[in-house]
Amino acid sequence: MSALSLRLPESLHRKVRELAEREDVSINQFIATAVAEKMSALLTIDYLEQRAKRGSRAHFLAMLRGV
Repeated sequence: MSALSLRLPESLHRKVRELAEREDVSINQFIATAVAEKMSALLTIDYLEQRAKRGSRAHFLAMLRGV
């Protein structure tokens, strides 16, 4: 595991602390989970864009006609 020095505005740090306490996790775990969730969202967008490039409107319409 690696260490990362992170500078946050005091207001953001305060809110992260409050939310981490509410979730009963450490600030470190809260931030790690938030980063993982953001990465997942961005990677999902990348995946869907790549899948969309392989798509074909004609093929889609043909599949609909078969339903």
